[in-house]
Amino acid sequence: MASALLGRLVRLSVLTAGRTSPQRPAEVPGRTVTLCRTAVSTSSGAVLPKPKKTPFGLFRIGLVVVPFLYVGTQISKNFAALLEEHDIFVPEDDDDDD
Repeated sequence: MASALLGRLVRLSVLTAGRTSPQRPAEVPGRTVTLCRTAVSTSSGAVLPKPKKTPFGLFRIGLVVVPFLYVGTQISKNFAALLEEHDIFVPEDDDDDD
């Protein structure tokens, strides 16, 4: 995972290093700046293929989120019981009988 992230950072730095110049674009004679969206096209202008679609995306999200919500609920429940047991946080019983 770390090597993949490092590889992407290296590729990104190589791409941006080739696009920048020591001088600002306005100072270079005969050069115009055009904006390009590299997410949809390559540097030559070719359209990139559609991104790979992950099947069962919502199911996978639920498969990860639900167990962690349950574990977090159990931890907070046990910690609240521990605090109440040691009288650190105990709700006051105020009876407002008017």
